[in-house]
Amino acid sequence: MFSLSERDLEKKLLGCGDGPACFNAELSKNGGNVISVDPIYEFSVAEIRSRVDEVYPQIMDQVTKNKDDYIWKNIINIDELGRVRMDAMKTFLNDYEEGRKSGRYIAASLPILPFADNAFDLALCSHYLFLYSEHVNQEQHLLSMKELWRVAREVRVYPLLSISNNNKSPHLETVIAALTDIGVSVSLIPVDYEFQKGATEMLVVKYA
Repeated sequence: MFSLSERDLEKKLLGCGDGPACFNAELSKNGGNVISVDPIYEFSVAEIRSRVDEVYPQIMDQVTKNKDDYIWKNIINIDELGRVRMDAMKTFLNDYEEGRKSGRYIAASLPILPFADNAFDLALCSHYLFLYSEHVNQEQHLLSMKELWRVAREVRVYPLLSISNNNKSPHLETVIAALTDIGVSVSLIPVDYEFQKGATEMLVVKYA
């Protein structure tokens, strides 16, 4: 979804809003340099596991009700989606305690991050900004994008559609214009990944 190259994976990476995902665990196992931030990282592995078990049926029920909003290609059906997601969460949970001790999982959230300017080469934000446009207002989007740009030389955000209607986020154009006005290079780049219908672009922010 972020069109990451082998060279990208060698950079100092920030995953923002990563939640119980396996990217950090898998990349770190292969020698990568990545830090993940999410407010859930203030909780213990047992607490996160309990929460995952609690909300998993609800999430899968929502996907089932809205299955026509997704492209069933790489993941062929809802049962496979469930297996893939649970496998990812198990990988995360197995890595979490060690990763938290070593500073790879940090409890923090946008729009304020506990890092110095340009602390990272590349920041990734997946399935938070723009996706939840009804819950995260325009000002929070703009503050969050400015904060990501502050801590990383390049920022990539995906997807850019609202989850409520599969249309482009109403905050996107305003955020792009505001960042452009302060001299930031902003572009929409096609990606090969598509699960949510129409989610075929990522937002890329770089120093101009």
